[in-house]
Amino acid sequence: MSQEIKVPTLGESVTEATIGQWFKKVGDQVNADEPIVELETDKVTIEVPAPSSGILEAISAEVGETVEVGALIGAIGAGDGAAPQAQDNDDNAETSEASMADENKSGGDAEIIELLVPSSGESVVEADVGEWFKQVGDSVEADEAVVELETDKAAMDVPAPQAGKIVEIVAQSGETVEVGAVLARIAVGEGAAAAAPAPAAAPAAPSTSDSGEMPPAPSAQKMMTEKGVDAGDVQGSGKRGQILKEDVMSAVSNMGAKQEAAPKAAASAPRAAGDGEERVKMTRLRQTIARRLKDAQNSAAMLTTFNEVDMKPVMDLRKSYKDLFEKKHGVKLGFMGFFTKAVCHALKEIPAVNAEIDGTDIIYKNFAHIGVAVGTDKGLVVPVVRDADQMSIAEIEQEIGRLGRAARDGELSMADMQGGTFTISNGGVYGSLMSTPILNAPQSGILGMHKIQERPVVENGQIVIKPMMYLALSYDHRIVDGKEAVTFLVRIKESLEDPQRLVLDL
Repeated sequence: MSQEIKVPTLGESVTEATIGQWFKKVGDQVNADEPIVELETDKVTIEVPAPSSGILEAISAEVGETVEVGALIGAIGAGDGAAPQAQDNDDNAETSEASMADENKSGGDAEIIELLVPSSGESVVEADVGEWFKQVGDSVEADEAVVELETDKAAMDVPAPQAGKIVEIVAQSGETVEVGAVLARIAVGEGAAAAAPAPAAAPAAPSTSDSGEMPPAPSAQKMMTEKGVDAGDVQGSGKRGQILKEDVMSAVSNMGAKQEAAPKAAASAPRAAGDGEERVKMTRLRQTIARRLKDAQNSAAMLTTFNEVDMKPVMDLRKSYKDLFEKKHGVKLGFMGFFTKAVCHALKEIPAVNAEIDGTDIIYKNFAHIGVAVGTDKGLVVPVVRDADQMSIAEIEQEIGRLGRAARDGELSMADMQGGTFTISNGGVYGSLMSTPILNAPQSGILGMHKIQERPVVENGQIVIKPMMYLALSYDHRIVDGKEAVTFLVRIKESLEDPQRLVLDL
């Protein structure tokens, strides 16, 4: 009696596959569990094992054909040397509804668990799937980062809940997923190694091309035809050197890079429309930054006032105490501690700069939650130093250091970036000499720090060289009057040029 070969269940979202290659041809001897055919889906390439030993007597789907889950693709008949079949195998052959995970679990006591999109705060309901740090078949340790998610507030890594092996990736890079959605499935337990897809032993008589090499996968062959790429220009990374779709994409990318680096044959020739351009989708974080900054410009009556400060007193103070400060407090003495403390002093005198508009009301804040703008490779984020007005300079420096490291490592929580009442932006670290910072709505003020530069200034009728910094205060003119804004900036200047005022609370 013939044993049917059917397309197995390939995952919840996969309904069809393409025949990649047959490792056997009609009339060949096959052994039970020996890889017999390769299937390609839009997510993964898998090998289908023979359900029993015998002779391959029929192939119903040829290479390149698209077949649905459960479709008949071949048959195995009894032959010389075929292993005897148990009676209950006839029952198993009548259904194709066992999932790939269930088939894999036959090798051990593996349990399949799901990696879900975690909750990222009350206002975050979805995220974009970024980079996968692991692929199907890779081992993962408990709490090891598996995939990166991007929300409209920050990028974060999702760790593995348990140690095991990834058996399926459900959400691909670039997809938008909701909180609680399945990202991947992980096999855990003693049978995890058997549950994960693993390279099978080479078949006894694989199908080969005339050159003795594996033919390209159908999807790869189609792309090579579309792109005009020769198989000799592509390095195959599949089993036995087979060219996969990803190999063709990599080759096309490399060819493009070489063409850009080569000298232009005709420099005066006009470029074709779109030539030399690269279109990249904005990250969710970048979209949110763009929207919030534009909203601030549209809603606030934004104005900027400038001043300059002599940084020599603060620089001399840092030079004198930086080693002792670091030894005692475990953090370096930077400029941000002085600026944050000076801002808190000025906010007490000019509370309108620390307020916000809510409809026809003005809300005055009797506390100072200072946001510190931090540039990361994902975009600008603004973690908040809470109750900075109650902190010492050392405590402020320690908290800024913690928030800065978390921002660069993508580990900021939603709580770290909410509730700010005033923001400080330091463009000087990038060399900015002067700028007009944009308000971080609904806040009414933002202080821009800039590059320290030695400049000639007049002091007591004499021209002297001093390390000077331009300061910029952007404010919402609906709440803050010009006199208040100028006074606020002057108070910061006075505190920094006479740091003892910060110690004496003057």
